[in-house]
Amino acid sequence: MSALEPRPPVSKAEYVYNTLLDDIRNARIPGGTALRAGEVARRLGVSVTPVREALRRLEKDHLIRYEAHHGATVVDLGEEALAEYYGLRAVVEGLGARLAAARVTAEELAELRELHAAMVEDAARGRGDRLGEQSLRFHLRIVDIGGPAFLGAHARAVRNSVPVPAEASLWLARDQVQAQLDAHEAILEALAAGDGDAAERVMIEHVRHAGAFRARTT
Repeated sequence: MSALEPRPPVSKAEYVYNTLLDDIRNARIPGGTALRAGEVARRLGVSVTPVREALRRLEKDHLIRYEAHHGATVVDLGEEALAEYYGLRAVVEGLGARLAAARVTAEELAELRELHAAMVEDAARGRGDRLGEQSLRFHLRIVDIGGPAFLGAHARAVRNSVPVPAEASLWLARDQVQAQLDAHEAILEALAAGDGDAAERVMIEHVRHAGAFRARTT
């Protein structure tokens, strides 16, 4: 679809779902928060029906659960669930890096290097608020290259299942940024060399480090 073509209208249920999904993923609605359909409907200017439909979708996404006498509540992950999440991410994204090392093209490698260079520049200019989203793009692009048929979709499903509070992003911690940029650089070097073992090892260590950081900040 070109930029000049009109976009199809979004249904009210889709609008509510996308709004709540973004709020939960970015922890504007933190874990443990009760989501009452009437209150959400008033805030978003819609009726209760599309809100209920959106809540059912969020329940299927495992982002909310229904509790007796509380209704819909945003899932608040404990230590074991977070460890499982980052462990799963490490496996999926590590495999993606291994596979990418065997199939990455010069053009794709240049794209990844350009994204990494933008992150380095933003870090140098103190624009830490941009780094988390750029890192997400970096990781998912590598997995897409390595596993375009299935792995990329799995990586997104894992990522989308757990919101990351702003204060838990290691990209906002200045003492963490350089080490993570160095890890990205090492991954790029492994991809360029076609070294799947190294690409997978560094990616796994990189993701596990993020998990350990989050465990300390929650």
